[in-house]
Amino acid sequence: MTTTVFMGGTILGGYRPDAETSDALAVRDGRVVAVGSEALALDGPGVETVDLAGGVLAPAFGDGHAHPLQAGLEKLGPQVRSCGSVEEIVACVADWAQAHPEQEWIYGGSYDATLAPDGMFDARWLDAVVPDRPVVLRAWDYHTVWVNSEALRRAGIDASTPEPALGRIPRRPDGSPLGILQEPGAVDLLLAAEPGRTHEERVEALRLATAAYAELGVAWVQDAWVEPAEVEAYLEASRRGLLSTRVNLALRADPLTWREQVEGFVESRRRVDELGDPLLTAGTVKVFVDGVVENHTAAMLDDYVDTPGDRGLPNWAADELAAAAVAFDGLGFQLHLHAIGDSAARTALDVFETVERTNGPRDRRPVIAHVQVVDPVDLPRFGRLGVIANFEPLWAQLDPMMLALTIPRLGPDRERLQYPIRTLHGSARISFGSDWPVSSADWRPGVATAVTRQTEQRVPEAGWTPAERITLTDALEAYSSGVAVQAFADATRTGIRPGAETDLVWLDGDPRTVDPHELRSVRVLGTWVAGIRRGLPAPTPVRS
Repeated sequence: MTTTVFMGGTILGGYRPDAETSDALAVRDGRVVAVGSEALALDGPGVETVDLAGGVLAPAFGDGHAHPLQAGLEKLGPQVRSCGSVEEIVACVADWAQAHPEQEWIYGGSYDATLAPDGMFDARWLDAVVPDRPVVLRAWDYHTVWVNSEALRRAGIDASTPEPALGRIPRRPDGSPLGILQEPGAVDLLLAAEPGRTHEERVEALRLATAAYAELGVAWVQDAWVEPAEVEAYLEASRRGLLSTRVNLALRADPLTWREQVEGFVESRRRVDELGDPLLTAGTVKVFVDGVVENHTAAMLDDYVDTPGDRGLPNWAADELAAAAVAFDGLGFQLHLHAIGDSAARTALDVFETVERTNGPRDRRPVIAHVQVVDPVDLPRFGRLGVIANFEPLWAQLDPMMLALTIPRLGPDRERLQYPIRTLHGSARISFGSDWPVSSADWRPGVATAVTRQTEQRVPEAGWTPAERITLTDALEAYSSGVAVQAFADATRTGIRPGAETDLVWLDGDPRTVDPHELRSVRVLGTWVAGIRRGLPAPTPVRS
């Protein structure tokens, strides 16, 4: 059993201003065994040492809501995320299709929905370069796909296709589908025709995605949307030792078939637990309560200002959602509810009240993810119900999506209600996430946005909705100990102390001491998950 002593830098016990510091740390078998002089005293023959070169060793970060599998899969198809126009996307798809003639279906992601008026993309734009093979591109929000005519043809989607109950098919004036499908009810119409990704592609995607997380100093990730076939990929990645970070699987409950899913969810959890891999758990059930503002599918209490009479698209009847939540909670699953609109947030809070009243009190730590718009009267309920508000802080800025699509739909009154991070930080538990690949997996720009409510160009000068800014140390804590609380790991992964698990990040400086906009200048030099360095080449010991 090897003992490793970290020395030659600062050991930072946490990110709070009063966090304890020391000059050495000793770890063994994935646990901290000594700090400071006691750690230095362990140095000697047979002890591996790591020279921190004047850097900082601190608790690793977490990601409370992400989609690593989808992010990894993006790396295997046309790379359209950086494209700045429709023409660039089409050219990228054309080049990829020419280089991969063996691929019958072309999958890519994730395009910027603001590049076409009102987010409406036409199948014929893709037809011009790939007319004979199906093309399926995910939008940034992952609630929308843009397809070509061949994909529509193979799926049997045409002017006669009825509007799906839990989705939307934007159409041309003649009733033919335009080329985008919104929300699962519409996107799932492709399932009957498409082969989907292969098992090996999924396993490789997990290797790529978790390694990318480790290189960012992230040690725990909530995969917030896992389908049955994807559980198999995780199990295989675990068996092969390909995971570089801890991942908890949130199994997606379908509003139409959740009763048939219950047995399978329990079996998936059993199979994951049976592996005994400290990097993989399956303790959560995910529910999409609604969609997104930009598609007019987020469930709102009042009409969208640009479409009078439209209040969005709830995915569940309230009583059915409550029944599902009670059932899954009764089986010991943590509930993780996507809620973007203020009506969806109220529904989620109502459901959690029903769960506690029906199943009785316990430490369940239910999560509402995104928390974009909440009616002020509902904000105190988060604290009363013990709900964790999981924010994706990078979204709290006046970026092109906010300016072109979000605010025109919400209007000025609801604009000011978005992402109440400071309000809920003061009254409830919060955690941070990225929603990668919807937005960057890097915690640094997310922290900067939470602190400044500005774009990377520092606009607006005073910050957007500045009353909801939080301090730098609070933002760092939300991305570390806040996520550990969400993961039920606050007893072992919220600080560096004897007995704590060794999920550690090595930085070249103290992130608490820099201008938030300059956080990208703080480099990640290494990450240890469960005591093992992950995602980067193994360190060279000073001596052993």
